[in-house]
Amino acid sequence: QVQLVESGGGLVQAGGSLRLSCAASGRINSIYAMGWFRQAPGKEREFVAAIRWSGDGIKTGYADPMKGRFTISRDNAKDTVWLQMNSLRPEDTAVYYCALRPNWYDNYEVPIKPGLYDYWGQGTQVTVSS
Repeated sequence: QVQLVESGGGLVQAGGSLRLSCAASGRINSIYAMGWFRQAPGKEREFVAAIRWSGDGIKTGYADPMKGRFTISRDNAKDTVWLQMNSLRPEDTAVYYCALRPNWYDNYEVPIKPGLYDYWGQGTQVTVSS
């Protein structure tokens, strides 16, 4: 059993910053990638960012609206990833979920679809006021 615990969400004004963290624990034999997704009320869960550290090193991927504003990183010693979110906008308001994929995927690409991840956290609310 693998557990993912997110933290760092909250209320922030537009233009502000937040840093989310996700700690993985439990029976973790391997980690291929960890990612962040978000879901706003009435909308589908969407990809935010992901990082994989198998194969030839570390590779990251971002959804287009997040490029240049969000940064995903990991702690080498711990099974923890962070999502630094800058220049936040009201449309970034959502519940943010952490996800983990243990196994290899598609020539070491960064998985961006929710169905490619096996474990999920409970989510942390991010609210950006205008």
